[in-house]
This record gives sequence, C-alpha cells and structure tokens, in this order.
Amino acid sequence: MWTAQHGRPPAVIVVMGVASSGKTSLGERLAAHLDWPFRDADSFHPPANVAKMSSGQPLNDADRGPWLAAIAAWIDDLRSQGRHGIVTCSALKRAYRRVIIGDRPDVALVYLRGSRELIGARMAARQHHFMPPALLDSQFATLEEPGPEENPLVVSVELAKDAVTRTVLERVGLG
Repeated sequence: MWTAQHGRPPAVIVVMGVASSGKTSLGERLAAHLDWPFRDADSFHPPANVAKMSSGQPLNDADRGPWLAAIAAWIDDLRSQGRHGIVTCSALKRAYRRVIIGDRPDVALVYLRGSRELIGARMAARQHHFMPPALLDSQFATLEEPGPEENPLVVSVELAKDAVTRTVLERVGLG
C-alpha cells in the first residue's frame, strides 16, 4: 500500500496503461472524488502527433519526447506549488516513466492491466477518438509492464469502474 510505504498520500497520481484501458475514466473519477486537477496526456500532444496517430501511424520515441517533457513539467509545476493532481499517460516504456515520474517520490504510478481481448473490445466500442483500433497491437508490443522497483499500484481493468476507483483510493491512502 502506498501510505504504508511512504507515510503520506501522493502529491500526483499518474494513471498508465494501453489505449482503452480506462485511464481517462479513472482519472476523471479520482479527480471528482478528490477535487484535484486532472489532465489527460492526450491534451499534451502537439498537433503533429495527433495528425500522425489519426493517419494510423504509431508514434516513435522522437515524437514522444516533447510530449513526455510537457507532462513532466505539469507534474513539477503542481509539486512546486504544493498542489495535487492526476494525469493519465500510456507510459508504455520504462524510459517514458523515468521522464514523467523519475525520482519524484511523491508521485504514485497506477497501472491499469488488462488482456488484449478485453481492451480490444473496449476500443472497438469507442467513438470519436483519434487512436484507431489497428494501433492497439503496437501498444501491447511496446508495453513494458512496470516492475516492482517502480512501486506500481496494479489494478485489473476487469473490475467495474467504481471498484477500480475505490481500489486506487484505498491503496494510496485517500479512500
């Protein structure tokens, strides 16, 4: 549990997982419950990244650099002001998580884990999102699940939305 290990709730919660794992839904629910500001990582993408993904092309690491830096800057801004926040980010690789979480001991990582089949079905049901279902395979191929050294809170997406929210709030000491 976060508080048992850290003695206090986190300043910022980063919710990670592949597309359609429920990051935005969880982020919004946590923000509403805690009255903390919320940002979806998609809002940090420069227009060129959105255009690239909309055309069915996966982003490369060079595309992601400015995006990750913008997320990290938002986290650091909150922390420097003594404020709290929640941000969602696919954060598929350890290198990406090192940029946005790095040596920030007051930032909690929540990993929404689910099967390709379940998440694929969710993605197919989504409407009006720039990420086409064909890119889900590239997300799973890129995914480096967080290891114990990253101290993730791993939550199954098979749970109902309310159960996922309760689980996260309890495990970070904010329930």
